[in-house]
Amino acid sequence: MTLHDLRARFARTGLAVALPALVLVGAALTGVRAGAEEAKPAPAAAPATASAATAGLKVFSPDQKKAIEEIVKEYLVANPEVFLEVQGAVEAKMEKIQADKLKAAITANAKDIFHHPNSAIAGNPNGDITVVEFFDYNCGYCKRSYPDIAKLVAADPKIRVVFKELPILAKASEEASKVALAARMQGKYWEVHRAIFEQKAPANEANALKAAEKVAGIDMAKLKKDMNSSEVMAELNKTKELASKMGINGTPHFLVGDRSIPGAPENLMQQIEANAAELRKSGCPVC
Repeated sequence: MTLHDLRARFARTGLAVALPALVLVGAALTGVRAGAEEAKPAPAAAPATASAATAGLKVFSPDQKKAIEEIVKEYLVANPEVFLEVQGAVEAKMEKIQADKLKAAITANAKDIFHHPNSAIAGNPNGDITVVEFFDYNCGYCKRSYPDIAKLVAADPKIRVVFKELPILAKASEEASKVALAARMQGKYWEVHRAIFEQKAPANEANALKAAEKVAGIDMAKLKKDMNSSEVMAELNKTKELASKMGINGTPHFLVGDRSIPGAPENLMQQIEANAAELRKSGCPVC
């Protein structure tokens, strides 16, 4: 049965007024209508249509209601792709809403994201494009993406990478983050960051300190003191606050200027390079 056939059948049975309810029934059965309404209010005309359809159904006799249910069920069973179309449309709409919210949050918090004085950085401090990574040392996907970031820093002399320590997986992750941020206070963040990621052992305080000991020129006594300083804790708390404002609840999460790359896609470096190239042409509003 096609949608044209469905309209004709409703017309023959005198139930044409109920046809708009088809979309509502399909959405309700897939459980997506509520999500769509929660994500973003419907256009002004939509509630009126829905109300009219609902009001129309209330005045039907039991036999008419049964006929409507049978016709709608028959159509949906014969055309299950309708569910996929509705779900796909809702997901696309919600993704756009989330992307718009994230972009607005990036603009509103640009100074703290890209240019906070206590941020840990690698690459060119005065680079024209800034890449930001929210990460956890014990995150498997963060470890998988680390080689790409290392290659990026080595390959692009104009790139600036800002690291946002977001230890959300375990207390041990926070311990490792404290060691790395304490190393930043000696200008050794990138070296210690790399050493922690390149070790095979899980990231925790003991293993992070072992990694730091291998970095030439580092003052371990100072590092152990600084890792529990108020400055280090303030940076960790600031990153948690930023992640909350931006709706980032997983790692890794990358920003290339005001463009977002969640997770660790296999072509991560290519995506970063492509976004950087486009921003160099159009200009980066937040870098």
